[in-house]
Amino acid sequence: MDAANLGTMNGAESLVQTLITSGVDTCFANPGTSEMHFVAALDRVGGGGKMKCVLGLFEGVVTGMADGYARVTGKPAATLLHCGPGLANALANIHNAKRANTPMVNIVGDHATYHREHDAPLTADVDGIARNFSHWVRGGTSSRTIAADGAAAVQAARTSPGQIATLVLPANTAWEMSDGPAAALPVPGRTPPAPAQVDQAARILRAAGSSAVLLLGGPAVATLAGQLAALRIATATGCKLLAQGSNARFARGRGHVPLERVPYPVDMAVDALKPYRAAVLAGTKAPVGFFAYPGKPGALLPADCDVHVLARIEQDVVAGLEELADALGAPKTVAVPDPGPRPEAARDAAIGPEAVARTVAALMPDNAIIIDESVSFGRGFFPNTHAAPAHDWLQITGGAIGCGLPLAAGAAIAAPDRKVIGLQADGSAMYTPQALWTMAREKSDVCITILSNRKYQILLGELAGVGANPGRTALDMMDLGNPDIGWPKLAESLGVAAAQATTMAEYADVFAGAMRRPGPFLIELVI
Repeated sequence: MDAANLGTMNGAESLVQTLITSGVDTCFANPGTSEMHFVAALDRVGGGGKMKCVLGLFEGVVTGMADGYARVTGKPAATLLHCGPGLANALANIHNAKRANTPMVNIVGDHATYHREHDAPLTADVDGIARNFSHWVRGGTSSRTIAADGAAAVQAARTSPGQIATLVLPANTAWEMSDGPAAALPVPGRTPPAPAQVDQAARILRAAGSSAVLLLGGPAVATLAGQLAALRIATATGCKLLAQGSNARFARGRGHVPLERVPYPVDMAVDALKPYRAAVLAGTKAPVGFFAYPGKPGALLPADCDVHVLARIEQDVVAGLEELADALGAPKTVAVPDPGPRPEAARDAAIGPEAVARTVAALMPDNAIIIDESVSFGRGFFPNTHAAPAHDWLQITGGAIGCGLPLAAGAAIAAPDRKVIGLQADGSAMYTPQALWTMAREKSDVCITILSNRKYQILLGELAGVGANPGRTALDMMDLGNPDIGWPKLAESLGVAAAQATTMAEYADVFAGAMRRPGPFLIELVI
């Protein structure tokens, strides 16, 4: 639509143009009746490549794709959702995105403002539903102001460290006439830590030395610059480096610092952190247990540990680490530890986490993106992938399972020139298998390994963790083998080629072939 027609835009068209002007050029959608004018505007205003539109067959796939896209690009996508129930379907992966500090702009269609009084079947408190899972919520009231609302939503989403912004779009604000699009709003940059934060961290680390741990998250692990600054600090002080347990994006592989994470199981985490009398936090919070367990601590650091915040996640974490390294007189350059030779495919090994990790590391291409929703099976993946080619590793962050397949689909949209590798537990994959259809539709270069143990293995561990005494009924609730899920057939029915492997030799052969072929492919590895 040319400039001469801007004054005759309806609200939806002005909103779409505002999103584009504000740098949002991708929309993941599962629309309904209330959003039809927005859908039409995607053609009238966003056509010609200005706005890429990606269809998801379930709203949880839509928001999971937007999460994966933003984690890779660093910028928000829009989602298009239908009324309160559509938003409700999307919330689990909005929760994960919120925990990942993902920038996201949710456009949720709603009844026309004057239709709400009739309490039609889809009527719901959309603003109220959104508020619990969003940093910023606004209910549109007029087609004349909806474009400005959209600009404010993008500004909120892009505010450090990345926020969930939800704009409710009543149908009449989409079809009634507007005054044209709004200008993009400025986004505040990350602020560096205060000098006092840096000075105090330097004093703590000098005094504590090897009895201190520097805990890293956000850009501290997502960027090589952050990792190198942390390595300088460790070289100068002898402190231990550890990443937080779940990370939105982790730059890994050869050329990166071989960092390990705080373990998930409480007992292992407590043991790992027991030696430390001081902890400095850089882009993360003090570690806590995922759940409460009888007789076990919720806070994982020792009770007498001196905890100091160098940089909050919304601050410029990398700048804070670099300033701290300088304050400590650390060497300007440090050699990244050699992770050793690249692993060989574990063809003759029994199926297990180490064998899968070594095989993936042996066969994956350079600059891949790994999506990890392996849950319990994948806790040992990191030690055996340090010597893999350089790659990015994206994890489930909020504990709401079902994000892995959508994250992979969104990452592939974000980076079509990179191979995306999904390491995916079978139980959580069944929450959002519709993402496979979108991968096929978009011809995405994704290889998914379904780690098929045919059970909710993590829940078996949780039963032991809380001291429960399960019987047959309880154990049946963790069993996915009655009947077995036919993953190759399911994938093929959704347009994705697939194969099954029952040994590591078979897996290595099939995985190697999948690395050579473009397009989506699924491997069921029977554990």
